[in-house]
Parts: sequence; C-alpha cells; structure tokens
Amino acid sequence: MSSTFTLAAELRTDTGKGASRRLRHANRVPAIIYGADKEPAMLTLKHDDIYHACEDEAFFSHILTINYDGLSEQVIIKDMQRHPAKIQITHADFQRIDADHALHVNVPIHFINEETSVGVKAGGIISHEMTELEVSCLPKDLPEYLEVDMADLDVGDSIHISAIVLPEGVSSVILMQGDDHDQAIAAVHMPRGETIDEETDVVADEGEGEGEGEGTSEE
Repeated sequence: MSSTFTLAAELRTDTGKGASRRLRHANRVPAIIYGADKEPAMLTLKHDDIYHACEDEAFFSHILTINYDGLSEQVIIKDMQRHPAKIQITHADFQRIDADHALHVNVPIHFINEETSVGVKAGGIISHEMTELEVSCLPKDLPEYLEVDMADLDVGDSIHISAIVLPEGVSSVILMQGDDHDQAIAAVHMPRGETIDEETDVVADEGEGEGEGEGTSEE
C-alpha cells in the first residue's frame, strides 16, 4: 500500500456527554480503540489531524498507526460520527488488528475506462450502484482499492460483484453468502430524456400513418 497514516493521541479519563462536549469545543475528537482481547483505550485526537487524514479515501481502507502514552497500536477505522450541520468529526472508533485474524473492511471501488467504454461512446451514461465493497482478508493482504474496467460495457449492460478481480487472499463478504447475492455494481443506460424523445417520435410517426389511412378510406 502506498499511503501510511500515523495519528498522535492522548489517553482520556473524563468520559460522558459533558466531557466529550468540552473536548469538541477544544478542537479535540473523542475516540476509542478496542479489540484483540485487550481492554478498550479511551483517547482524544486533534480534530485537524484526523479531519485532514479523512480527505484521503485510503484512510478508510488502510492499517493505521495510533501513538499514545508510549504505545503504538495498529488499527483500522470502524466507525466515524460527524456533526449533522457543521464540518466536524465528533467521534471515532478504531479496532485493533491481529496479524493472524481476518479483517472485514470496506474497500473503495475505482471504475476505470468509463469515458472510453463502448456504451458511453454510443451515447449512454454510467450509473454506479456500489462505490465500495466489504472484503475479508488478513491485514497483510488488505488492498487500498479495487479496480473495475468498464471499457467493454455497452448500453444495457451491467457488471456484477463477481466480475471484480480480487487480489490473492481477499474475498467478498457478500459473495460468501451465496451466488444469489451477486449484486450489480454499475450499469450503462441511455439518458432518460433521450429515451422519451425516441418513443415520442415513434408515436408521432404512427399517428401520422393512421391519419393518412383514415383519409384514404373515406375517399
């Protein structure tokens, strides 16, 4: 993986809504680290540090390093809460990783060759049904993103989860439930307005033909 993310944190002993509110007013983010059969650690992080890290999509599919109280923990982010109205992260949950146990992580899907796909050249547009996929893998095998090549898709075609080429050691969590869970992730279709115009033209042509036929029979 090309990106690395390291965050500095501090232990916190003051908990509860009031304490969390005071931390946010001080431009800090309350957080928790849990998992790996260890006691949870209640932390605070600088808001700007985690906010800027979140601007990179890779932050959400990478193994992160959090340093606090002389310790260095390897984690993944499991949940993040944001203020409904402000540009503010209000809480973060991190899960410790174990090198010998598989992770379940949402990995971004990158769609390539969209502008040059067969369907787009024919006037179609691409719709994305999914933009990330939950995968299961050991920490060492965690991919930064998954690529889906759209070059050969024509108008009316769709591509499914099973078409994603997964790296060795990586499995799709949803496909583990069976082939009937093989959902479409993207499709190519004609713009709605163009389809309506074509149907209108056909109806108009048929109407003109009927009118001419009626006139001829009356004569």
